[in-house]
This record gives sequence, C-alpha cells and structure tokens, in this order.
Amino acid sequence: MTVASARHILVDTEEECMQLKDRIDAGEDFGDVAKAHSNCPSKAQGGDLGQFGPGMMVKEFDEVVFKADINTLQGPVKTQFGYHLLEVTNRD
Repeated sequence: MTVASARHILVDTEEECMQLKDRIDAGEDFGDVAKAHSNCPSKAQGGDLGQFGPGMMVKEFDEVVFKADINTLQGPVKTQFGYHLLEVTNRD
C-alpha cells in the first residue's frame, strides 16, 4: 500500500487560501504560515499531518496527495472543512 506524508493549511475562504499561497510562493515558510493562519489543530506542528494511506483523508485530499509532485505547493483544494493548501512531503 502506498503511504504519504503531507502538511496543510486549512482556512475558511478561497480568497484567504490564495493570499497565503502567494505568501508561501514569495518565500514565507509553510510551517510559519500554518502556525499563524490554519484552522486545523495540526497548525501546532506547522500543518504536519504525519503519515497516512489512501482513504484515511477526504476524497478531495487523497486525489491531490497521491498524485501531486513531492514538495510542491498544491491548492486551493476545497473540502467539506474549507480550503486547503497542501504539500506532500513524502510518498512510498
């Protein structure tokens, strides 16, 4: 089974998600932005979700995490929880 490690930032609006993406693309640290802005408890770890397999996260999340290039900023990805920026840090 394939497993992945990823980190994310969860916010309420697509607009905020895009603003944060621009800041990270401009050089701000993903973990620092996550700690300051994410609505998810994972923000305490800089957005780190740890390791998980297919089906353990919502479908929209899985579709990105198991296809995207490693260490590239993805998003906004809309789920029932809000809008996410994702970065896959590892996949085996």
